Amino acid sequence: MSAICEDGVLIGRLQHGDVAALGELYDKYRLQIFHTALAITRDRQVAEDILQECFLKVHAHAERLDRSVPLGPWLHRVAVNFSYMWVTRHAKRWTSIENLLDRLVSSARNTPEQQAEAQDLQKRVQQAIESLPFNQRVVVVLYYLSDLNLKEIAYTLDCPVGTVKSRLHYGREALRRQLSSTAKSPTAPAHGVAYDFT
Repeated sequence: MSAICEDGVLIGRLQHGDVAALGELYDKYRLQIFHTALAITRDRQVAEDILQECFLKVHAHAERLDRSVPLGPWLHRVAVNFSYMWVTRHAKRWTSIENLLDRLVSSARNTPEQQAEAQDLQKRVQQAIESLPFNQRVVVVLYYLSDLNLKEIAYTLDCPVGTVKSRLHYGREALRRQLSSTAKSPTAPAHGVAYDFT
């Protein structure tokens, strides 16, 4: 069954008072939404609170949800909005992007030397991502961590697809520039590392 049909059926059940359908939607999307909120806020407790707020909003606005489209992009939009409000209110900076790094930097690291190199590289990538403007950071997280496509990100952020493309392009270019010195560094891992910002 496609995501659209499956979500539509669950939303329909929820609209008719079947709270178990909300639990099924929660089970389906909770990890994606939690990781998105965590990547933006860098606070596990806040990410958990945002996750709960997102599904409270699903329950409160069930009658207005469109059953003909997947729920994921709408949930990501709500999570990004809550996360943005929290970041703005608390003026917190990101401190790490471990999940994103696992996707962007792939290598078998078994020896202590490889683990030390990986930690150094992780720190450099974290710093590069932290230095991006907030709008670029959010697009990079949604694209690489949440696996949203450009159209879904545009819907999530309520902006044109062209704006998403531009933010992703400039974010990638900034990351490439900042990480190029790492890739050329004599202390950088010699093999098994891929910077995939394309």
